[in-house]
Amino acid sequence: RSSDLYPPRPEAVYFYGTCLVDTFVPEAGMDAITLLEREGIRVIFPDNQTCCGQPAFTSGFPAEAREVVAAQLDLFPEDYPIVVPSGSCAGMIRWHWEKVIGDDAGLAARAAAISARTFELAEFLVHVLDFKRPDQGEPTTVALHTSCSARREMQVHTTARSLLGQLGGVTLHEQAYESECCGFGGAFSVRHPHISQAMVEDKTRHLLATGADTLVSADWGCLLNIKGSLAYQGKTLPAMHLASFLLAHSKRLSEKEEAHHE
Repeated sequence: RSSDLYPPRPEAVYFYGTCLVDTFVPEAGMDAITLLEREGIRVIFPDNQTCCGQPAFTSGFPAEAREVVAAQLDLFPEDYPIVVPSGSCAGMIRWHWEKVIGDDAGLAARAAAISARTFELAEFLVHVLDFKRPDQGEPTTVALHTSCSARREMQVHTTARSLLGQLGGVTLHEQAYESECCGFGGAFSVRHPHISQAMVEDKTRHLLATGADTLVSADWGCLLNIKGSLAYQGKTLPAMHLASFLLAHSKRLSEKEEAHHE
């Protein structure tokens, strides 16, 4: 997505929390909201949001996916950007919602309008907000995992790297075969468990070989899979969503921000 397609800094955004963040790591969603609010952005969380429809869509159930998508087209009435803390879910909304809706021209136009203003979190922080915060955390080393959807659909695999690169106390350790899938793939890991297991074991081996203190990713689905494999193997590598890691390394508020939060 070229730079001329990014909007000017908005006064408000919609936040699309995603199923995995909401269910397994809601604190990462709250941390993402805090990051946005500290930049002076009003965050709107539509209460009736549900799944983006990707599991049904990629499992071959287009009618069910369409029902999920159509039920959410009224959630974003204002022309604000929609920020998603997942490249996978953001990719589904941006590239597939209009396709899922099908021949209904009215609904398809609404889905297309929503798709055009949907952004993955790191993408939004870098390209719209020009996010820059001094590193106030302890010196540490990290390994970065970027999901397949973030890398190949959203093409935002460089934005998380850019955000981490701004942190003076953070050293990024590159893993071998960084671009390879972790084996999660949503329903893929359920339908092809043995292949998925082999893939994630490769991924964990390369991540552990970096010697990094922490694994960071902007997609919790990948982290959930990798963390589960590590636990199964009896190995440990602390993992954090990118939003939580960024917040932890820029926690201190300015006097103006503190006054705002009081």
